[in-house]
Amino acid sequence: MSIVAVGINHKTAPVSVREKIAFSPDTLTVALQEMLSQVECQEAAILSTCNRTELYLVKPGEHDLTQEKVVAWLENHHNIPASTLVPSLYWHQDQKAVTHMMRVACGLDSLVLGEPQILGQMKQAYSQAKAAGSMALVMDRLFQRTFGVAKQVRTETEIGENAVSVAFAAVNLAKHIFGKLNKARVLLVGAGETIELVAKHLYDNQVGHITVANRTISRAEGMAKQIGADVITLAQIPDQMAKADIVISSTGSTLPIIGKGMVETALAERKHRPMFMVDLAVPRDIEEQVTELEDVFLYTVDDLQTIIAQNIENRRKAAVQAESIVSDQADNFMLWLRGLNTQDAVISYRNQCMSERDVLLERAQSQLANGKSPEAVINELATKLTNKLMHAPTNALQKAAQGGELDKLIYLRDVFNLDVENIRNKK
Repeated sequence: MSIVAVGINHKTAPVSVREKIAFSPDTLTVALQEMLSQVECQEAAILSTCNRTELYLVKPGEHDLTQEKVVAWLENHHNIPASTLVPSLYWHQDQKAVTHMMRVACGLDSLVLGEPQILGQMKQAYSQAKAAGSMALVMDRLFQRTFGVAKQVRTETEIGENAVSVAFAAVNLAKHIFGKLNKARVLLVGAGETIELVAKHLYDNQVGHITVANRTISRAEGMAKQIGADVITLAQIPDQMAKADIVISSTGSTLPIIGKGMVETALAERKHRPMFMVDLAVPRDIEEQVTELEDVFLYTVDDLQTIIAQNIENRRKAAVQAESIVSDQADNFMLWLRGLNTQDAVISYRNQCMSERDVLLERAQSQLANGKSPEAVINELATKLTNKLMHAPTNALQKAAQGGELDKLIYLRDVFNLDVENIRNKK
């Protein structure tokens, strides 16, 4: 039985290639069923994100899956030439495939080390394969074990504890200062990509209330609608500043938007309740002199980068622990798989022997019914059954002897409980 993980990711292919073999959710069912028939695999799942597309395949029997068949299917399904695809593909088989899947789920192969979103995407891939009927015992067990490894890594290491993006770091700092954010009021200044990420992290942390200030109201309304936020213009910031416990700003302005005087006035209205401010803009949106005010915690993008650099180093240390967990669990899965293969072989051999016995037994019963001597019937049954059971082992022993394969002869001796000296003497 072969397990294969094949795909491309942000390390091996530019976005211009990755987008060509991405799978949309509404085409996955058809794609999975195509793979079962055209790639000649028994089980299949597809993980498709902005940073990677991977196929996970299981093929029973002695013959491995060939890369040529997988590439041919991808080439046909996505109408992309193999010459574009092959240089970017990686191919992992059996234990390496298992290890790779577990590393992906733990965020060890991600663009941002330890990012948690990939685990949710892998769970989605699992659900889609289950719904498409392309998953059976081995793949199901592999995904379940993979999810368990990811949970173990999150529990036993600190790989996901440290912020490694400025947006995440800003929200993490706010949590350290305020504890829970469910009663905090936030003013976000700007509506670009960075502020959108900040807004998402705040929303995920169930922040009390968000107001978005932007030069253009329409630009901010789409984001604000998704998180239930209010929208104001930049000119309205002085009126809203006193209500904000947290202010996070990231605009493209060439001049500061929030001055020392504006913050001083807001603090007086707040009766000097502290404010947490983060300036993610370059050039700065918040005047440097604001740091002179008491009851204000002001961080710049450089402050956050220092924190992020340390957090990345902490994640790297945690990744060493995570790699050890993955290695152990991949070993455990392969032990289970080898046991499954052994069990299949035992069942197959037993069924074959029982089938041969039943054929000969039916013949013997027919002979007895026709009046043949019981002694003759028993002797014939014993002889034919013995010959049937000896046929395959005898052939194997003869071929090993003729080929001078002493190691194989000794191995067969162990299997059939033969005397090794007899084998050596005959050799």
